[in-house]
Amino acid sequence: MKIETKCLHEGYTPKNGEPRVVPIVQSTTYVYDSTDAVAAVFDDPTLSLIYGRFENPTTDAVEKKIAALEGGVAAMCTSSGQAATLCTILNICESGDSFIASTAIYGGTINLFSITMKKLGIECIYVDPDCTEEELMAAFKPNTKLVFGETIANPALTVLDIEKFAKAAHANGVPLVVDNTFATPILCRPIEWGADIVIHSTSKYMDGHAVQVGGVIVDSGKFDWAASGKFPCMTEPDESYHGTVYTEKYPFAPFIVKARMQLMRDFGCYPAANSSFLLNLGLETLPVRMKQYVENAKIVAEYLNNNDKVESVFYPGLEGNKYYPLVQKYLPLGASGVISFSIKGGRPVAVKFMDSLKLASNEVHVADIRTCVLHPASATHRQLSDEQLKAAGIDGGMIRFSVGLENVEDILDDLKQAFANI
Repeated sequence: MKIETKCLHEGYTPKNGEPRVVPIVQSTTYVYDSTDAVAAVFDDPTLSLIYGRFENPTTDAVEKKIAALEGGVAAMCTSSGQAATLCTILNICESGDSFIASTAIYGGTINLFSITMKKLGIECIYVDPDCTEEELMAAFKPNTKLVFGETIANPALTVLDIEKFAKAAHANGVPLVVDNTFATPILCRPIEWGADIVIHSTSKYMDGHAVQVGGVIVDSGKFDWAASGKFPCMTEPDESYHGTVYTEKYPFAPFIVKARMQLMRDFGCYPAANSSFLLNLGLETLPVRMKQYVENAKIVAEYLNNNDKVESVFYPGLEGNKYYPLVQKYLPLGASGVISFSIKGGRPVAVKFMDSLKLASNEVHVADIRTCVLHPASATHRQLSDEQLKAAGIDGGMIRFSVGLENVEDILDDLKQAFANI
């Protein structure tokens, strides 16, 4: 099936007389005929469902759909994108380990990596996304367990050279994790370019309507966890779960099974069935929406690029942008609907401009059906130092503009009247 068809049909196939739409299974518990039957499922959770803290039929259907869209073998939904990132790192790393991450990533993720992970004894080694292969290879340490980057960075909109980062990761015997939130599998499927694990904040384009917060982790099933000898957590008995050796018992998807059996069991950061139902509705229209986001964003980006009150425009889909060649390679259908631009005059002028917008909502959100706007230095990246802001490609005049699905002429009119006020 083509991806547009997968968005509608993967994950759930109704049988004779069953509902056409994925049902909401509003139950935390599942009944078994005997104590032995319950015990068997605790020994092997892939046999059936155990408890709503870490699995649900509605969410299961969505997980199967997203895995199919990304070209993975299995997926696990979480209660937020941050929870997906956290579970991914902790599923591989433990105290005393390190991992490598691009500097151009979401501010909340930087805080998670730099502060919270440090408290847990896990070191994050940052690299410039535009570093050379030699510089990237030099960042690895003997205890490095993974490499992390975003397909399209939020909000700097740098584009990750996935093949370069995958090559370096695999040369050092570790997996590449890619946050594909802004691209979605409609515009880019990182697994096809060498990524081993893909994550999303499903609150963004996948949902599209700002009605649920969620995340997802997709396991490609391609990484050889035993080859490097660096992952005893996968290849040696897990004492917390009946001595299970994940690579032996679940060779098809040891990463995602371990994440569910161990981390989701302990953390319980699983989405509600109703949230998954709403997410599925968003997924069904994702191909149509992404096409329109890209079309509108190109027009808005070109307008901003020709505006004499704009210092610079960061949209990798524009010809002349330094990442345009990578867009042609990894994102041939477009670079999403998010634009970052800096206004002349810095922070005070940027704030005045944003407060003058009428159609665009000033909110802490992005990738919505409605146009929304954010000042990263005052909001999502407020906790970062000046040095960290610079490394993330952010200045005081930068505005993140998420183009919605309104008529593009109305979006342009709103921008024009706001510019007139400055």
